Amino acid sequence: MRYLYALVLFASLAAPAGAAQVAFTVRSTEIKQQPYSDAKTVATLADKSSVEVLSRRGGWVNISSSKGKGWVRMLSLRSDSAAQKRGDSGLQSLINVGRSGSSGITVATGVRGLSEEDLRNAHPNPGEFEKLQKYAVNKAEAEKFAHDAKLKAHQLDYLPSGNP
Repeated sequence: MRYLYALVLFASLAAPAGAAQVAFTVRSTEIKQQPYSDAKTVATLADKSSVEVLSRRGGWVNISSSKGKGWVRMLSLRSDSAAQKRGDSGLQSLINVGRSGSSGITVATGVRGLSEEDLRNAHPNPGEFEKLQKYAVNKAEAEKFAHDAKLKAHQLDYLPSGNP
């Protein structure tokens, strides 16, 4: 895991300063005013629209396009194919961490979670917490669901303390 962190750090430092990252949409995509699903929609980009990547926050990417600036979901974008031919840097290298043999690319996109700023600015929302409670099930209901879905239990050992 430490090697992956080192690789990500190296890849981010390898990108030329000020180099614009170009990407394109993989489907029709809404540009949001803020990086939230329920934020106001600024515009809609058609499939294969070209955008300039400005920054990233969690699973959202701040972009500039012919239709305006705003936020789109990270999984709605792919890097410019010309950038792939020139070699990887910045965002592209993070996407290609999972490259595998002749079968192409195996990608696992992960969002690390909340930043320190997100945690500092967090405000409790009791109404949303109550909605979340509606999804809770007891042990018997969970076991019935697992049985009906023919899921099998697997024992997982805890990681030793001190591992990232």
